[in-house]
Amino acid sequence: MTATVSSQGEAAPEAPSTVRTLTLAAAINAGLRAAMDRDPKVVLMGEDIGPLGGVFRVTDGLHKDFGERRVIDTPLAESGIVGTAIGMSMRGYRPVVEIQFDGFIFPAYDQITTSLAKLHYRSQGRITVPVVIRVPFAGGIGAIEHHSESPEALFAHTPGLRIVAPATPQDGFDMIQQAIASPDPVLFFEPKARYWDKGEVDTARVATQLDADAGASQGTAEMGSARVASPGSDVTLLAYGPTVRLALQSAVVAAKDGVSVEVIDLRSISPIDFDTVLASVKRTGRAIVVHEAPVAFGTGAEIAARISELAFFHLEAPVLRVGGFHTPYPGSTHEHDYLPSLDRVLDAVDAVMAH
Repeated sequence: MTATVSSQGEAAPEAPSTVRTLTLAAAINAGLRAAMDRDPKVVLMGEDIGPLGGVFRVTDGLHKDFGERRVIDTPLAESGIVGTAIGMSMRGYRPVVEIQFDGFIFPAYDQITTSLAKLHYRSQGRITVPVVIRVPFAGGIGAIEHHSESPEALFAHTPGLRIVAPATPQDGFDMIQQAIASPDPVLFFEPKARYWDKGEVDTARVATQLDADAGASQGTAEMGSARVASPGSDVTLLAYGPTVRLALQSAVVAAKDGVSVEVIDLRSISPIDFDTVLASVKRTGRAIVVHEAPVAFGTGAEIAARISELAFFHLEAPVLRVGGFHTPYPGSTHEHDYLPSLDRVLDAVDAVMAH
């Protein structure tokens, strides 16, 4: 610890640093803890999230520190968990639900799309349902069926839901708190293969924003903004969640061949920050969208269509998509043939640069 000199000439210790190196899982845990400290109405619910700390240990230690009335182990009943959370939110609580794996969310699909997404609209704004649903999603961990899916486009198609996916520990820490502070229901997709990626996290950065009276609205705005993860001038690579690291790796390799790739981390899937997307594409003239979900009818299709509508005369090549194939997610021995790879992304970069 360094020291400064006080007005009396005495050495005074500096305030301790708020920057820590955390994994994505630990950063989300720290964000949940901060939100629970800030607001006693924040309640966690899910299967095995109590003493066990969840399958991926994202809620580790929270049951011990906040007790079983705020960190609630539930039965294996996703529809019942989400339905209970909706009712609690209407009584002033801010429930945070964990769906153990992405493929387990479908029993709750009806509750999410017909109740959670529509209650605010149906009540003409009189009812808010500030529910956060945490969903470990995507592949790369060698899991069995229904443990590696990417269903985000199914929910992004439903008006009334915010869909976000952090790619870094800092965003995991910030965005989970912003999601909890939001008056809208949020599906918080966590890339499970990135849970152990480490990065620096400033644990004070988001606090002043959320502690202000207008914190919820400010947090929502920040949560929906994309970021330029790596600047470039020839090609725009658009990614979110699990594919941001792949996009950054692709940019490094492409640079060795003289191609400057700009990587945009979307952060939010619904809504999409098209201001940032279009500003980048208008600079580079080329765009590629990378996601693990099947390409057919996916998030990349919406982005490609919007770019073609709003930046057509800036494009030097068609907008390409790199993603999963239009098949059920394969067994673990074949998942790396299914998922976007460095070679597939670089092939797309070569294709758009050929125009």
